[in-house]
Amino acid sequence: MKADVVVVGGGIAGLAAAYRLQQAGLDAVLLERTSRIGGKLQTERVNGFVVEAGPDSFLTTKPGAIDLARRLGMGDELHAPSISGASVMKDGRLYPLPQGLSGLVPARLGPLLMSPVISPAGRLRLGLERLIPARRSATDESLAGFMRRRFGREAYGRLIEPLMSGIYAGDGDQLSLTATFPQLRSTEMARGSLMRAFANRPRPAGSPFLAPQSGIAALSEALEAALVRVDLRRETTVTAIRRSGTDWVVSTDRGGEINSQSVILAVPAYDAADALTDTDSELAAILRLIPYVSVATVSLAYRASDVSEPLKGSGYVVPRRENRPIIAATWMSNKWAHRAPPGHVLVRAFLGRAGRELILENSNETLIDVARAEMAQVLGASGTPILQRVFRFPRGMPQYNLGHTDRLRRIERRLAQHPGLYLAGHAYRGVGIPDCIISGEAAAVSAIERAPAKSPTT
Repeated sequence: MKADVVVVGGGIAGLAAAYRLQQAGLDAVLLERTSRIGGKLQTERVNGFVVEAGPDSFLTTKPGAIDLARRLGMGDELHAPSISGASVMKDGRLYPLPQGLSGLVPARLGPLLMSPVISPAGRLRLGLERLIPARRSATDESLAGFMRRRFGREAYGRLIEPLMSGIYAGDGDQLSLTATFPQLRSTEMARGSLMRAFANRPRPAGSPFLAPQSGIAALSEALEAALVRVDLRRETTVTAIRRSGTDWVVSTDRGGEINSQSVILAVPAYDAADALTDTDSELAAILRLIPYVSVATVSLAYRASDVSEPLKGSGYVVPRRENRPIIAATWMSNKWAHRAPPGHVLVRAFLGRAGRELILENSNETLIDVARAEMAQVLGASGTPILQRVFRFPRGMPQYNLGHTDRLRRIERRLAQHPGLYLAGHAYRGVGIPDCIISGEAAAVSAIERAPAKSPTT
């Protein structure tokens, strides 16, 4: 058969690409190897609980997700967290994260000086950040190296590293500053002190996070429902992609071939590499250089009467130096309204990070036991949870390690040799939902520009 564009991957990037293609009036085929659409945007709704498998919200500071939600007519369904403020663990105890953090940056010294999370010596070193000159070398630097250089080892290890792990589940000594937080490097070059630069930065009104009331999967579900003119095929795996004249030929495990003018690969980099091995072995080899980390979440629901400690804030993060089995926990029923029925508590633990993935080799039952032991210690949670769910994401988190921007340049040079071939998803220029949407839509726009003119539809 023939189509204008084949989109491979039914996660949020592929769905956003297919929707943009449909709006432009192009004939698109969307291939998804599993039985469900939405990728990591997975919500289970059971007995009054709203249980998230992966992300539970999206950033509004990047326009991709909120703009798409509004175009889908979901604007009225979006809501902000019911409560803000998280804690950080130190020596097995929870302490509120100090006020004055702007993202990963300790911006206001006053609240930090009052926090017991950092020792007096660590606070003194943190305060000296205003005197640290900018590093003038053009070479890339690890995220950990940059933060230690500016704020000291203790501030990095106790405050910044656990927040960073919540985003990338990575090793800060391997993550590339240029690929993860390039704005920090440019701020240092322009202003020297990050603390001085961020201290007077206006804070946006309201929460920077939003989510649909019925769970994050509502976004992918609305997209799927809107794809009325897209040929959506589940349980279909791409086995090969090859060039035929000016067209692309996509082969699948269902037999037959699809000829198209363009192909958008909105899949993990390693899957894209497998599909492109015969087409461009060099491109495939570069894609395989992007490392991934496996992660998992464990959700537990308790009767409120079985939890002796009050749930304060939205949850907590765990520094690597604590050597705990989990990296963070979220009090879902505190953070979001209507995520648990009255009289119940819903919590979620995160497991797996770079260098600490062996725990995921255990059974689901063992992971549940680990999470229950943690909740017993932190919350005084007793009894058997009335709901227990484990969600695994093998090789689920790409790592933007040192050399990532160079790999992207090499990938772009190879793609320039293959007109009509595009990559999208979280492996390249952002791991969040808005980043994935933007990448999918950008790939679709490139495919639209390459296609013969058609009348756009709504």
